[in-house]
Amino acid sequence: MKKVLIIEDDAEIIHLLEIHLKDLGCEVIAAMQGTTGLRMAIEEDPDLIILDIMLPEMDGLEVCQKIRANSIQSPILMLTAKSEEIDKVLGLEIGADDYLTKPFSIREFIARVKAIFRREKMSVEPKINSIGTKIMSFGNLQINLELRKVSINDNKIDLSPKEFELLALLSSNPGKSYDRSKLLNIIWGYDFKGYEHTVNSHINRLRSKIEPDMSNPIFILTTWGVGYKFNEEL
Repeated sequence: MKKVLIIEDDAEIIHLLEIHLKDLGCEVIAAMQGTTGLRMAIEEDPDLIILDIMLPEMDGLEVCQKIRANSIQSPILMLTAKSEEIDKVLGLEIGADDYLTKPFSIREFIARVKAIFRREKMSVEPKINSIGTKIMSFGNLQINLELRKVSINDNKIDLSPKEFELLALLSSNPGKSYDRSKLLNIIWGYDFKGYEHTVNSHINRLRSKIEPDMSNPIFILTTWGVGYKFNEEL
């Protein structure tokens, strides 16, 4: 049974989402304040976090940032208002997996939730595992695709879900260049027009965790005028 944490200050919305999530077979827990939601995210290890931006005590963007800072890998579906276009961008940059604009239809909500669960189950791993490789090593960098673990010199590296998926995709196809739009489509699963800089932000955070020198990366290389690729010479 999937556990879903709803962090939302509108009791009616919580109740509505809870009804439909339970119909999907999910266990639902909820918080109406940002600080409480952050604590529950850390303690409960949910399979999905539904996070509103406008929250008392701590807004959703800060909650999202702190969730990722605590190495919590639960996918985050962020709820935004139509007037909060910049917040959508910021949410994706700091680690949200998807967003839904209020007001939204329940059908669209359910579709997004199912898509997130499906991506979490399949992700890029079956495509990679189909060739029989579950652990890849590149010098001192080791990537365990099955356990979704990354280490350098046997030291665990904590990555967000999207950071891991980017690394898994690129490293399983060394030398193949991906433009930002393609990465958005593959990793996020939706066509976020105009949000290509979200990829840049995730790549920069990923590099900060695995590259010995950010100014001279050896694993994830920039293909000028195209996008990014994994170093095929390792």
